[in-house]
Amino acid sequence: MRDACFFGALMVYFAATAMQFAGVALKRTKLTAAAAKVFAAGLVLHTVYSVWRGVDASRLPLANQFEFASGFAWACAVLGVVLHLRMKQDWVLTVSAPAAFLVTSYAAFQPMEIKDLMPALRSVWFGLHIGSAAFSYAAFAIAGGLGVYYLVKLSRGADAASTAMRQADYMAYRMICLGFLLLTVVILSGAIWAEQAWSSWWSWDPKETWALITWIIYAIYLHQRLRLNWQGKRMAILAIISLVCVLFTFAGVNILLPGLHSYA
Repeated sequence: MRDACFFGALMVYFAATAMQFAGVALKRTKLTAAAAKVFAAGLVLHTVYSVWRGVDASRLPLANQFEFASGFAWACAVLGVVLHLRMKQDWVLTVSAPAAFLVTSYAAFQPMEIKDLMPALRSVWFGLHIGSAAFSYAAFAIAGGLGVYYLVKLSRGADAASTAMRQADYMAYRMICLGFLLLTVVILSGAIWAEQAWSSWWSWDPKETWALITWIIYAIYLHQRLRLNWQGKRMAILAIISLVCVLFTFAGVNILLPGLHSYA
């Protein structure tokens, strides 16, 4: 029954994504409004599942690749719903709904059994470090999705100076600011945690290394935005390239470069 909530959330995210795309393509405001409600329902189901799993596991459900992916998807949905309620813009769901669906789909292919925490994870830093990573990745995913949205709209003749395009560009920047701040928390808390667990602040583990590479890439993004005033198309492209690095850190490292963080 617990896992039914997870797969129910997956299907509801898919329905919301399909409804949102259809509503935007057909210019049906009632359909996009319904998609927002369906997406919120998916978040409720996902929240119920996460709380249920956490109670059954007697810990935060963020201890392995499945749980982290589920948390990553949940964070995408939370940010999507909050931003949509705040901004009332269709492009928010056009980006956040597929992000939540795709990451939840990835999670569905991971082993779902509940296991005890390995000794290295039994720390007060567990929630801060991994929870910050989930929301950091979610913010970056939405920013990258906004980059794709911006380029698609631009290719279809949208005016880069229009209010909607400027809002999408600025929101991508704001999401990257949030993600960068949280990723900084992830790296600093991880270094402290590593010193306590393994007596070493930094071991150049593949996950650590790629987290640092990701941080540097987003630092470059922020430098170009703030110091050189880059905006629009160039920032959209850089947001997409940066997201590829995030996704490799999230999943690719585990597959190709296993290390101390192979459990997540």
